[in-house]
Amino acid sequence: MSSAAEASRGHVLLTGSSGFTGAYVRAELESTGWRVTGLAHAPSQRPGERELVVDLLDRHALTDAVASVQPTAVIHLAAIAHVAHEDVDAIYRCNVIGTRHLLEALAALPQVPARVILASSANVYGNATVEPIGEDTPPAPANDYAVSKLAMEYLARLWFERLPIVIVRPFNYTGVGQSTAFLIPKIVDHFRRRAQSIALGNLDVWREFQDVRTIATCYRRLLEMDVTAGGVFNLCSGRAWSLREVLQMMAHIAGYRIEVRSDPGLVRANEVRRLRGDPTRLARALGAGPAIALQDTLRWMYEAAAD
Repeated sequence: MSSAAEASRGHVLLTGSSGFTGAYVRAELESTGWRVTGLAHAPSQRPGERELVVDLLDRHALTDAVASVQPTAVIHLAAIAHVAHEDVDAIYRCNVIGTRHLLEALAALPQVPARVILASSANVYGNATVEPIGEDTPPAPANDYAVSKLAMEYLARLWFERLPIVIVRPFNYTGVGQSTAFLIPKIVDHFRRRAQSIALGNLDVWREFQDVRTIATCYRRLLEMDVTAGGVFNLCSGRAWSLREVLQMMAHIAGYRIEVRSDPGLVRANEVRRLRGDPTRLARALGAGPAIALQDTLRWMYEAAAD
């Protein structure tokens, strides 16, 4: 039996458990028999969950927390994930230094976990000139968030001989509970409020917009399948949508069209215009997985927000 199989239905340490993605990953894991202890910067406010509140930058407190959990598997989601986050120094501290502290604590355990999944980002590819983007596409990060994630990947390589690390690069995804600081929730919120107009930046960008529930399932399956340590996987569908198409879908769902106002202040420097991944490697490792249509995700978000 492989080490990954031995860890199946074991004890997962889930960092970033109080965040948007963490809540769905926890639900997916617990619904399939895994025991989960969350590690969060702030309490999740969800009663009954096993959770430790620890700052990744507090090296000693983090080491003690990891030792108290003794996880058989780890999913590391904790990060500053908003590209336009104003405190650039904080992005690097959390995403790079915080990850190093975690890997150091895991390597010091009497028995290291059977799988450690680190969440990087498809933003590391920047404005790639190939499409779709495969895992072997050379990184070309175009903003500080992307640079921090690529730095985290290089840092992780220093631990490959001591920890069974797998790196994932999620492409864009969304769902109920994501902050309106992100584009899709912002658009859905405007339609829910029946706003007459919305200010957006560049409409001529194409992104994958997967459902967070699909992403959560991928994380769980990567724990359970016998994938090679040191591997990198795109979490993607291979389908990209323009913002114009998203607006058309939402107009159909909400039953009216919204006026779009162009705001130059929302156009980011070094904007990544197209970001569409190649899911071949992921499909080879996991086989066919569930797929939720973007229209269904948007309707779920719209109807949940209206409740």
